[in-house]
Order: sequence, then structure tokens, then C-alpha cells
Amino acid sequence: MKNYELMYILKPSLEEGVLKAEKENVSKLLTTNGCNIGKIEELGLKDLAYEIKKERKGYYVVLNFETENVKSLDQVKKQLTLNTNVIRFLIIRK
Repeated sequence: MKNYELMYILKPSLEEGVLKAEKENVSKLLTTNGCNIGKIEELGLKDLAYEIKKERKGYYVVLNFETENVKSLDQVKKQLTLNTNVIRFLIIRK
């Protein structure tokens, strides 16, 4: 199994219930694509270095996971790109 880290930024204007649902959706997206989720670290609301999609702040979440199927990462990237509440994301191999 290969270890990966996903860092994503959610819109700061999301209500608490929607924010929780989006975090659960991302976790569910990973598990349905064959990933085993490890540590989830919520960094909270932080200032962005520069404006992204007319937002100056974002809610940061870092999620560690492992998977054997690298092709499933393409599906995860596609779904995160289509999600309008995700401002930016990055997946790296540890």
C-alpha cells in the first residue's frame, strides 16, 4: 500500500452543518474508491496567501490515506475538481 496525503481547502462561508457534510463526503469519496483513511487533521479557518476564486480565507483539512490502486486517484481528483465547495486541493505521495 502506498501512503498519500490530501490537503483541501473549503469555502469559508459554509455553515457548520454543510462544512461537516463536505468533510464526510470527501472521506466517503476516498473509501468508495478503495482508499484506507488514516489521520484527519482539521487546521481550521486560515488566511490564503493570495485570492482564490474571490476568497481570501479558507477552511483547511489534511487527510492521510493509503491505497494500492493509483487509478482510483484520478476519480478522486475529478470529483474534487467538480465540487464547488472545494477551493483547492493537492494530493501528494508520502
